[in-house]
Order: sequence, then structure tokens, then C-alpha cells
Amino acid sequence: MTSPHSNFDAVIIGAGMAGASLGAQLAPHMSVLIAEMEDMPGYHATGRSVAFWTESYGGPDVRPLTSASRAFLERPDPEFSEQGFLHRRGAVHIGRQGDEAARDHLQKVFADDALFTPLTASDLQDRISGLHPDWVLGLEEPSTCDIDVAALHGAYLRAYARHGGTIAIGERLVGAERSGQGWHVRLSGREVGAGMIINAAGAWADQVAQASGVAPLGIQPMLRTVVQLRVDPAVPDDLPLVLDLSGRFYFKPAGGGRIWLTPHDETPVAAGDVAPDEMDVAIAIERLQQVVGWRVEAVERKWAGLRSFAPDRLPVYGFDSVVPGFFWFAGQGGFGIQTAPAAALLGAGLVRGTNIGPALAGIDPAKYAPARFR
Repeated sequence: MTSPHSNFDAVIIGAGMAGASLGAQLAPHMSVLIAEMEDMPGYHATGRSVAFWTESYGGPDVRPLTSASRAFLERPDPEFSEQGFLHRRGAVHIGRQGDEAARDHLQKVFADDALFTPLTASDLQDRISGLHPDWVLGLEEPSTCDIDVAALHGAYLRAYARHGGTIAIGERLVGAERSGQGWHVRLSGREVGAGMIINAAGAWADQVAQASGVAPLGIQPMLRTVVQLRVDPAVPDDLPLVLDLSGRFYFKPAGGGRIWLTPHDETPVAAGDVAPDEMDVAIAIERLQQVVGWRVEAVERKWAGLRSFAPDRLPVYGFDSVVPGFFWFAGQGGFGIQTAPAAALLGAGLVRGTNIGPALAGIDPAKYAPARFR
């Protein structure tokens, strides 16, 4: 979609979940162009997510964003979507003797409520058929849900378009310079003026900053490997998400008796169209076989996605403290999908200089501000 206008209040770089969600919040109030370098939005991180919502993921400093997102994900405004995006899954964190410290730490950092329920070895056998008997430590996190990522992303893009937002597909940022009180933005297929640039480029966030004359923050892309396996016996569709207390794997049902499995790898890589390494696929399967007695009948799919982390592993939301009119909306790690609704509300409030509202009560925007790195 193109636009006859050459000037926008904001140009958002990136049409993944971050750019689409923030664009949907901003489009009713200002003119916005989203520039997406790929031929389809959400090609990299958004389209390759394992797709779950769990409050413990990302740690206690990310949890407020996750928790604040739940109401929207469960019951969105009917004008946005007629159906929610969450489906109850439940999660079980498991460990062996020697993992007590990891279990206790997880309970300690979330000690404010009953997020976890301790499980006995017998409980674990009941919840995970075929579990090897040496897995004796467990914590249940019953609030965990699956997320319909494609439906959520699509709903944001439709809301953005409905409010007059413009999207430019296949348009890479070539460079941007300050021009008066705004920006002259050079895309691969056009040049536009903008009041501000919003950096929602995921793994390319630091590159977008440098192309705009802004110092990078050290946002590092990390590769995460995922495989889809057909196993025997076929796993039930209501199997919980299973996570290793020591952080070496997690897996969940993918329907039809299949599972999605990852070795929980975080390999630093350059931003790009990443692919899984065969060794990481083998490691994932080997770790699964240490957990359960299922026979792997086939590796049906394998892929890799990018997760991008700031140096402190917290997201970065806010205007750059040195260069005016450059807004960071990046560094969402592996929790960018589950925190998208709250992050978009927070980002829109910061962009517009308005109150972030009661839905985000208790969230401190300064915790995520880019100024912490300057």
C-alpha cells in the first residue's frame, strides 16, 4: 500500500509485532508510515515464535508488562477482534536432583503470590506421560496459555490500516538525517519527511540507529532453534508446556500428537534470515530423550528465529536521550509477543507524551528507558 503523502508524523521501521502493535495505537492520533524491508510483515521473529504467554518468562522486571497484557489478549475490544488470542495450556517446570537451587530461585524471585504450585515426583508422572523417573522436582504454573500469534499480529495490522495507517512493504531504511525539527528519511524506494523515527526493527535495531546517526545500544540478535517432531506414543494435545529448571530445553504440543521442541539456545548472530544448525537440532533431540521415553519417529520441520536482547535483557522503550525525535521500541527478547499489548500502550503514551493510563498502573517507564545505557 502506498500513500500520496510525503510527510508523516512518525515513520516506524519494522512491521513485526512491535511495529504493528505500536502503529495500531498511534494511527488514530497521528499520520504514520510503517516501513518493512521484507515482502511480508512479521517474517523473522514474529512469524517464528513458539507462541506462549507465561508470567515467569523474562523475569520479574518483565512480568508487569506480561501481566498487564493478559486482559487484552483474553478479551480484546470487539472492534479489534471478536475472539481472544489466549488458549489455556498450563506449564510445568521440571528438574532433577541438583536443580534445587534453580527451583528455589524461581520461587524466590516470584514470591509475591501463588504463581507456582510445587509438584511431587508422582505429580510429574501424572502430568507428563513417559517421564523418566530421575525428574523429581517440579513447579506448576497453571496460568500459562498459548498465544495465537498470527491472529494477534493480523488484528494489529488491520486496526492500523482501519485508522488510516500506511504500510510500505519491501522498503528498507537506507539512511535518515535530522531536518529542522524532524527527519529526512531515505527508504529503498522513496524518501519521506517525518516528525520522528520509531525503531521497531528487532534484530536490526542497532543498524537502524546507526543509519540514522544514533549511537547503538548493544542490542544483540540471538538465534533460537525449534524443531517439530512426530513422536510415539503421540503426545496428548493437553500436555502442558514443559520447561527445564536449568534452562536447557522446553517443549509443548503442536497438535496431532506432535511437539515443538527447542534446546533453549541463544547463539549470538548477525541480523539476517537465520537457519537452524543440524548440531543444535541433534542436541535438542538428545535432551528430549534424557527427559521422556518417547520414540522420535520424524523431524517434520525445523527452523530458527531471532530474539534480540539489550545488554541488561530488558526491553528498550523511549526517546533516545541524545538525538531528538528518535524513539526506541526494541530489545524485546523472547517475550515481545506476550508483552505486546502493554508495550504498545506504554510506547504510544511515551510517543504522544500522554498518561499511560490505569491499565499500566505499577509499570515504571524509566526502567525501560534508553537513557539507562547512555
